Formats: sequence, structure tokens, C-alpha cells
Amino acid sequence: MAQQELPLPDYDELPLGTLRHRMRALNADELRTLLDHEREHADRTPVIALLTSRLDELAQGATPSPGSQEEMPEVAEHKRTGSPVTPSGPAEPGRSTGHGTVGQTGKGIEHSE
Repeated sequence: MAQQELPLPDYDELPLGTLRHRMRALNADELRTLLDHEREHADRTPVIALLTSRLDELAQGATPSPGSQEEMPEVAEHKRTGSPVTPSGPAEPGRSTGHGTVGQTGKGIEHSE
């Protein structure tokens, strides 16, 4: 099935949260199309569970929500921050490190080699 035949543009690149938002506007036939595509391609368990759960909701009387399939919910930006850990290890001699370094075993005892 070609990508343009899918009811959601760029379906294969959608993160789970965005898919959860955008699939609410789809009817049962459109959801089945996505479910078939998912099973034939990536076969991601969380996505299959999400789609089948929505199909169950529609079967129990839920209706698709109006809205644009082009709009995406806001996503928090990832900000780069520095590591609070310094490469030199702990400031106090004899204090354990979480990972151990040459000369420090992580047990609070310093060794020389």
C-alpha cells in the first residue's frame, strides 16, 4: 500500500502521542486501513493496541472527532543541557563514584597503579 493511500499523511513517521491525537478524526474503515498497514509493516505492539482500542470505542458508539489531519499537537522541545557530572570524578578524595574510574573503584577506597 502506497504512503499516499493512508488516511493520515506521514503515518509511518508519527510519534505515538501524535497518532493518538490524529486518529480520533478517523472512521472505522480508515482505522482498519491503518491497522492492516501497521501489521504488514512495522507491527508495533503499542500502535496496534492503540488502533484496536479506538476501533472498539467506535464499535461501542463513539464518533470520530472533527479536526484537521494536518495539525499536530505541540511537542515539548528537547533542550541540550550539560551533564552535572564532571569527567574528573568526585571533588572529595575517598568519596565513591557511581561508575568507578582509574584509581577509584567506586567503593570509596583510592588505589594507585
